[in-house]
Amino acid sequence: METIVMKFGGTSVATPEKIIGVAKRAIKEKEQGKRVVIVVSAMGKTTDTLLGLAAEISAEPPKREMDMLLATGEQVTISLLAMAFKQLGHEAVSFTGWQAGIETESVPRNARIEQIHTDRLEAVLNSGFFAVVAGFQGVDRIGNITTLGRGGSDTTAVALAAALKAEKCDIYTDVDGVYTSDPRFVNGARKLEQISYDEMLELANLGAGVLHPRAVEFAKNNNVPLTVRASYSDEPGTIIQEVVTVEKNLIVRGVAFEPGIARVTVTYNKPFNGSLANIFMTLAENHIDVDIIVQSISEEFQPSVSFSIKEDSLEEVRRVLDDNKEAIGFKSTEFEVGLAKVSIVGSGMVSNPGVAARMFDILRMSEIPVKMVSTSEIKISVVVPGGDMEKSANALHEAYGLG
Repeated sequence: METIVMKFGGTSVATPEKIIGVAKRAIKEKEQGKRVVIVVSAMGKTTDTLLGLAAEISAEPPKREMDMLLATGEQVTISLLAMAFKQLGHEAVSFTGWQAGIETESVPRNARIEQIHTDRLEAVLNSGFFAVVAGFQGVDRIGNITTLGRGGSDTTAVALAAALKAEKCDIYTDVDGVYTSDPRFVNGARKLEQISYDEMLELANLGAGVLHPRAVEFAKNNNVPLTVRASYSDEPGTIIQEVVTVEKNLIVRGVAFEPGIARVTVTYNKPFNGSLANIFMTLAENHIDVDIIVQSISEEFQPSVSFSIKEDSLEEVRRVLDDNKEAIGFKSTEFEVGLAKVSIVGSGMVSNPGVAARMFDILRMSEIPVKMVSTSEIKISVVVPGGDMEKSANALHEAYGLG
């Protein structure tokens, strides 16, 4: 029998009525002769509520205990969904992440899945039961509960699909597919029928909140077909796969944007490779993600390096740099907040020169200053003032004919 994995986000399981609706949708799939695994997130705003409770206890709660706390949200959903199946006349078994055999590295709040032991899931599926699995969580090798970072339920679903050699993985959410940009902020944004793994990975990493980046990475590495579709209708969603067979004429396929970006500038005394290595090795050892990096070396000025981070990492970056100032060997630091990142993504950019020039011209005509630039074969990102984020996205979306 073929296996499918269905993932439902927090808004899709926000109420008991919606949970019963999820069960009914899964039953339809099983009636077509499929083995069905359902991965769920915490109900509605449960995770935010738990974060608020922790904040009332401590301004800096231990990360291990935060994992213990946050993992309870999904446990509520899986038990209620298993009850819903029973009420509808079907058998189901609920699994926490560790009961489902999901083993992770020992990094609290942002662990990566290392392997999945599928024996218990296979036994339940082979018995004709539904397997209901808590997303977003696992266990490390010494038995600590870990979580995969915000949005990690997507990763759980795709990783399980890969481990179980599933036919497909459907991600059900409160939008009906992947759009050329966020329709809440960009006029004329429209749903794409298909998008490649590489394009989706770039969009996910650049701020598009439809899918977790690690989920797309897992799908690409294991060739798991993904579909993003609405939990409230039966309309076809967006297919994410290796090769796109429709709309191949689009040079740019999407515009992504992300607020809350900060720029850090570190000035050091001597321009040698050890300076850069010291800075970024120290940040990496403290699990701090760095995005765009620009180094400046001139005979007239002291050498410096600027890099972008998310604003919510700023205080930790300050602390890490200050604590390691002597070892790193830098002179001073500057911080700029209130920025945003705006990006264009498309595999057609590889064979079409002048895309970057046009992007900069569009921003110039819109009187939007560009503070940092990053490029790859299929994307160009710029850092702009936060107040210009939506204006930039709309101008680029219109100029590249995505509406």
